Amino acid sequence: MKLQLALVLCGLTLALGQIVPRSSWCPVPLSPRLPRLVVPVRLIIIHHTVTAPCFNPQQCQLALRRIRADHMRRKFRDIGYNFLIGGDGRIYEGLGFGIRGEHAPHYNSQSIGIAFIGNFQTGLPPSQMLQAAQTLIRIAVQRRQVSPNYSLVGHCQTKATACPGRHLLNELKKWPRWQPKP
Repeated sequence: MKLQLALVLCGLTLALGQIVPRSSWCPVPLSPRLPRLVVPVRLIIIHHTVTAPCFNPQQCQLALRRIRADHMRRKFRDIGYNFLIGGDGRIYEGLGFGIRGEHAPHYNSQSIGIAFIGNFQTGLPPSQMLQAAQTLIRIAVQRRQVSPNYSLVGHCQTKATACPGRHLLNELKKWPRWQPKP
């Protein structure tokens, strides 16, 4: 039992190191005026960015800067997602924990948004992306940012959109806490 607990804790400790801090891709710190989330939240909303995929840290960091610039052009306060998953299998901090995102109108105050970098309407994300998202969800629950009895949904379940793509949505339906409604 102690060995199993030690392995679980070790796994979470290693996983925490997989979150690439925002400062590594964005020189602009988050504004202290951004609205905070009341945690733990009850909802995790999955998105895809409908951008080119990225396969290494340099490509992914460039993609993040472009996504943020697009969001700022659209009058968002910053990048809209709490976290993004790169094709390199890394978890990239967007807004991070505790900050209200701008990714799902009517649900932002009760959710975190996780976006997979790429377009998953025509194919499934690579396994390292799926594993990274599952790791991030475990971290979020462990840090008490997300309720242990959270609901997992795709963006299309909160509004009329194809996001997170048909293939990614079908994969999410197999995950333990996926729900047909938010």
